Formats: sequence, structure tokens, C-alpha cells
Amino acid sequence: MSISNPRQTFLNPSIPFAGTILGGLLPGEMVLIQGSVPPDADRFQVDFTCGSSVKPRADIAFHFNPRITKSCIVCNTLQKERWGREQILYQMPFKAGVIFEIIVLVQKDQFKVAVNGAHVLEYKHRVDLDRVDTILVSGKVKIQALGIVSAVFPAASLTAQDSEMNSVPFRGQLLKGLSVGRSIAVKGEINQFAQIFCVNLRVSSGSDIALHLNPRLKEEVFIRNSFLSDCWGPEETKLASFPFAAGQYFEMIILCDSQHFRVAVNGVHQLDYKHRVQDLIRIDQLEVKGDVSLLDVKIF
Repeated sequence: MSISNPRQTFLNPSIPFAGTILGGLLPGEMVLIQGSVPPDADRFQVDFTCGSSVKPRADIAFHFNPRITKSCIVCNTLQKERWGREQILYQMPFKAGVIFEIIVLVQKDQFKVAVNGAHVLEYKHRVDLDRVDTILVSGKVKIQALGIVSAVFPAASLTAQDSEMNSVPFRGQLLKGLSVGRSIAVKGEINQFAQIFCVNLRVSSGSDIALHLNPRLKEEVFIRNSFLSDCWGPEETKLASFPFAAGQYFEMIILCDSQHFRVAVNGVHQLDYKHRVQDLIRIDQLEVKGDVSLLDVKIF
């Protein structure tokens, strides 16, 4: 799998395949499917279902059905053994005889699907997400690996190229908020003529920003601050050297300890920032804005 540490993995399953999703699906998680389309394939389907009953047939929350020979993808929902209105996309990112990777991002109101790194479609929930507990794969398809990833951020480990899922500005949810010992890794590429970007740790229940990391390329200043009760606090700018450059790749790691955020860039510790929001669990969003391309986000 291209994602590290999936919480559940199925390798080389026989088709048709039915797998129980342990604990169900949560917003912010991803389902990754790596496989290939046989040369003689006409169609296959991936179904997120509410159980695996055959008679009566289990409800299907999300039916994803690429029809290769018709060059379209049909999506639908089955409830009480009746299909709803079809949602049809007249595009075909799959090719007979060619490998693929499907990423299904689970959000609170919809599924978002990318194929081979490119955003393909969105499908609004018609069935409560907490009912989904099974994934079915059938038709003419071969699956090498299927993984369910506790991706705290929607962009976690996705390649940004042509993907709406990790476009900037980006805001992703941290399930259960921050806690001591957790680390966040943000990988990106600074635009060639960049002037400014920022990485924010926010409180989703309001406008508060617990940690504002703001590199300013032109001035070569790395500003740190917090925005609390509709007011910016005192800026911190002191730094031994400026670790960012336009057109360059960067990896920023934010470690949350009991007193500070500790920030490293490209493997070098840069600064400590004392907590101004003491209730860490309230810090439940990551935001990235400005002149960067986001490549990868992980939480440890």
C-alpha cells in the first residue's frame, strides 16, 4: 500500500470479495484499493454496504461501478432492495489491462473518489455512514491490496498532483484533537515565486488559531503566533537561520509536548513555541494556505 500503517488490510483477495470493516468507517478515513483491470473486462464494482445479507439484499450505501466498455462510472444507493437515482460520470480513468489505485476519502457528508492521484467524483451520503460495515468487490477486476487507513487528515499521504483532495488552501480534521506526544508531519513544495505560506493548528468550534506558523520568503522571516479571542498575540520571530527557499521541497514536523510545540524543518529542530491554548483536545484542525503545493500529511 502507498499509505503507511493501515488499520486493516486485505491482500490478494479472491473476487467476488466481501470484507468486514472493523469498527465501521469514520469521517477522515480513506479506503485504498490497488488492482488491475483484465484485458477482457467490461465492468466491475466496489460497494460499501450495510451488512452482507443476500436475501434480503443488504443496503448499499455507495455503489461504485466503472463500466469500461461504455466509458462511464455509475454510482448509486440500494435501499430496501430498490435502487435510487443513478449518478453517472461520463469519464473512464480505468483501462483494460492496466493497473490502478482508487482512493475513497470518507467525509461526514460524502465520499470523494480519486483514481491514480486524480480527483474523479463526489457522492453525497444517502445512507447514514455509521451503518456501513462491509466492502464488496465484484466483476472483472483483480485486487492486489485493499486497505482502510485511519487518515486523520483528508490529505494524508496522497500525491497532490491533479487531486482536489489536497489542494491549497487545505483544512483537515484531527480526530479527537491533539494530545501530548502526537506529531504532525507536513510535506510540500514551495512555489517558484512564493512570497508567503502558513500552517495553522486551529480550534474548529471558533476562529481561534493555537499555532500559526508563517514563513515569509521575501523577508526570510519565520513568524509564530496565536489568534485567540479575535486578537493576534505577540509575534515570535527569532531563529538561527531561515530554513525555507522558493521552489524547494520541505518537510515540517510539529511535535506536541506538555509545554510546547516543537518544530523541525527538513530534519533540523528550529524552535519551541509555548502553548497558549492549554486544552489541547480543542485543537482539532490543520490548515495550510499560501504559495505551496501540499504533498503529504501524517499524524503519529
